[in-house]
Amino acid sequence: MHGGEEIFKYKQCLVLRTDLKMSCGKMCAQAAHASIGAFEKASLADKKEWMREGQKKVALKAPDERTIYILKAQAELLGVPCSLIIDAGMTEIPAGSVTALGIGPAKREIMDKITADLKLL
Repeated sequence: MHGGEEIFKYKQCLVLRTDLKMSCGKMCAQAAHASIGAFEKASLADKKEWMREGQKKVALKAPDERTIYILKAQAELLGVPCSLIIDAGMTEIPAGSVTALGIGPAKREIMDKITADLKLL
């Protein structure tokens, strides 16, 4: 293991679409929505442990909407909380655009089954 990875047993993944060409600020806002939405759905035990550890979050790239839906289905099959973010269309992109997916917090081994193939944002 490398660089402190061993201290984190839990993590949350924030997956953002790169094909929409959102600004950095827009992506940050969508990631925050995804983080809070998924956190709210997590079990109390997972929330507490993740908070105690320092709330590890990883921002990842999804090339398109289809990828987001595949990840959501995988998370749901494994019982991992997730939050699909659909934009209201007030700023940069059309209303109804799927922008992000928050997954977890959950145990790292389970999260890696879902997100291992994605690249860091």
